[in-house]
Amino acid sequence: MTTPLALVTGGSRGIGRAIVARLLQDGFEVVNFSRRPPESALPGERFQSVDLGDAAAAAAAATALAAARPVLHLVNNAGVIQVADIEAVTQDELARMVAVNLTAPLLLMQALLPGMRQAGYGRVVNSGSRAGLGKPGRTVYGATKSGLVGMTRTWALELGKAGITVNTVAPGPIATELFDQSNPPGDPRTVALEAAIPVGRIGRPE
Repeated sequence: MTTPLALVTGGSRGIGRAIVARLLQDGFEVVNFSRRPPESALPGERFQSVDLGDAAAAAAAATALAAARPVLHLVNNAGVIQVADIEAVTQDELARMVAVNLTAPLLLMQALLPGMRQAGYGRVVNSGSRAGLGKPGRTVYGATKSGLVGMTRTWALELGKAGITVNTVAPGPIATELFDQSNPPGDPRTVALEAAIPVGRIGRPE
């Protein structure tokens, strides 16, 4: 029996690292598309350095992977964030976040979709964010995550009859490098955020 293959983006740290570990535990072979390698590779994991902000590079890497073997499981986890109030948002930041958070998931989906259609099966999970509901300092990030939800809903409607399911998971506050980067420890807004969590603590990636 062939070991199922999953592609995970941003699988070298944080939530992505936990996703890679869980898929391996569940018997998958995992390809990790990230800019930086993980601190230590896990058995069954293949790391490939890919700048998901580079549309041509992202599409080429996914197309080459799919040409070698159908990839029926995709987790679009990678994301970038730049916290900025409205007045401070720049076009460069807008372009970068759209490229990684929206364009890359679309390009990867397009590259893997022929194999999924041929198999009559596919499972796709996109990583959203509660920032998509609105959060100060997240003009662009929130917009990209809202957009990802919109794409997810459309893909689910278009592809369901082909045996392909598409879902978004939108985590709350999770203790990752990305969270600390945009929510500095001790900052009044971070303290208020933590105080509002019903279980009284930040979530863990696993």
